[in-house]
Amino acid sequence: FFCRKVMFLKYAKASVIFPGGFGTMDEFFETITLIQTQRIGKVPVVLVGGAYWKGLIDWVKKSMLNADRILEEDMDIFSIVDEPSEAAQVIKDFYSKPMQGTV
Repeated sequence: FFCRKVMFLKYAKASVIFPGGFGTMDEFFETITLIQTQRIGKVPVVLVGGAYWKGLIDWVKKSMLNADRILEEDMDIFSIVDEPSEAAQVIKDFYSKPMQGTV
């Protein structure tokens, strides 16, 4: 799976993540960890389906953010939307800003 994830992220200009299982969670957390630690440049990371992701994000806020394991700004690494068209807009907005996609 290591090689898959490396290649998955090496050429990605965005990461749009739909509801899934353990592999999906692994790829989501791997991506935001690499962005957080500045091992890869910033790319838009979009979670699609707010109702699906709500419990996980609530847990991240309660267990990580409130315990000072992550910073408030780390919550801005990703966006949550409900429709694929909203994901496309997040990506367009990201790349319309100057200096995006750099470390």
